[in-house]
Amino acid sequence: MAPSSTRTLWKGAISFGLVHIPVTLHSATAESRMKFNLLNKETMTRVGNKQVDKGTGESMAKEEIVKGFEVEKDQYVVLTPDEIKQALPKSTQTIDIEAFVELEQVPALYMHKAYYVAPAGRGGQKPFALLRETLRQTGKAGIAKVVVSTKQHLAALVPQGNGMVLNLLRWEDEVRDTAGLPWPGEDVKVSAAELKMAGQLVDAMAGDWQPDLFHDEFREKLMALVERKSREGGLQAVQPLPGEETGAASAEVIDLTELLKRSLRGKGSASSAGPAREDARPSAKKAPARRSAGTAGAARTAANDETPAKKAAARKAPTTARASVRTLSRKKA
Repeated sequence: MAPSSTRTLWKGAISFGLVHIPVTLHSATAESRMKFNLLNKETMTRVGNKQVDKGTGESMAKEEIVKGFEVEKDQYVVLTPDEIKQALPKSTQTIDIEAFVELEQVPALYMHKAYYVAPAGRGGQKPFALLRETLRQTGKAGIAKVVVSTKQHLAALVPQGNGMVLNLLRWEDEVRDTAGLPWPGEDVKVSAAELKMAGQLVDAMAGDWQPDLFHDEFREKLMALVERKSREGGLQAVQPLPGEETGAASAEVIDLTELLKRSLRGKGSASSAGPAREDARPSAKKAPARRSAGTAGAARTAANDETPAKKAAARKAPTTARASVRTLSRKKA
């Protein structure tokens, strides 16, 4: 298992009804594939990507390049940076739960990327635990919308151990149809004897889920080679680039009990999550229980740690011998 990461990637709040729980997101997965950097063989300096005109082979300056969307074959519509910027979703810094559904109804095919969710500040501990236990006991997942790094995502909030996990989901149009696939139909029959033998084989190979028993053999062989060459003096120094680190702030949360009562009253009987919340939000500003709304508002407007500017800064972080040392340090962490 990869080492944990306490670096805050996003900070905001979980919101449903009038409930507002400040939280932070932390990476729950790690990329284990080998990543190589291109280096100049003679000078050992990094080689970057160049924008090249495929028609002439000439390098293009940034100001000479525009973004185009292909509508038909070789037919493009050009969009300006301002037009693209206006279409970007507004970052509300909120994991806005719109519905609670049975967790087993969410196909694994829709799962895309996972983040650990943690309460922001001591005041968020109890409401965070309450929501976690409610999801666990009801077997539900909170289906939400969230903006991360200027991109809007559909997400499923689920309990995990003492915390919660936010699974970014694929949109419905990102999941391919199965039409045309040669899947066996009802005309393909299996006998009872075949099912029995297959079941016996499954039972013989059955066991508990132990992910540490399975390894990426290709990566392990490459890592062994990298480590051996490193010990034998194969390290090549590369000029590091300046970078900077980013920090994270915390926020407190308001009292939960009164907001739960107000949310239930606002929901009525079986109205949908979206409209009910729209009606309920204006009254939340007048509710006596929202005395710490200033801190809650601060959580909603907190800066997103995954902005493109900070991603660019992260790419400039100091590094040495990226072709080998960077991967070694991650393994030893």
